[in-house]
Amino acid sequence: MKKRPSQPTRTAEPTDRSEGQRLDTWLWAARFFKTRQLASTAIDGGKIELNGQSVTKRGKTVRPGDRLTISKGGMRFVVDVEGLNQKRGPAAQAEQLYRETAESIEQRQLVAEQQRAERELNPHHKPAKQARALLRALRGKSF
Repeated sequence: MKKRPSQPTRTAEPTDRSEGQRLDTWLWAARFFKTRQLASTAIDGGKIELNGQSVTKRGKTVRPGDRLTISKGGMRFVVDVEGLNQKRGPAAQAEQLYRETAESIEQRQLVAEQQRAERELNPHHKPAKQARALLRALRGKSF
């Protein structure tokens, strides 16, 4: 019986953290998306930019110092990658993986205020029963 020569074992994680990490796993570990599938869908849909260029490959390598632009739910996050993590951890740990730019924070707050004001001006709900009765009375209809 012949012995097979032993092959070196390969690990899923890079041996050196400076090598980088897949974009979809980084977005998931940094808690921008709840699942890797959602992160992959965003990448495929062109919602992610890496250093100013649109990314369409999920396996694109992210390294500390890279700048990501993430468009999600009408919001736009511009973040600098500070660290890598292969596993998804608590939110406090995920916040240490990136630093959001001041302009991005300011812009998101402005968009949130505009959306809030728009919701107050244009409510998308049915008026309450008493308000509907008042509206009917104003229109001259009584039923």
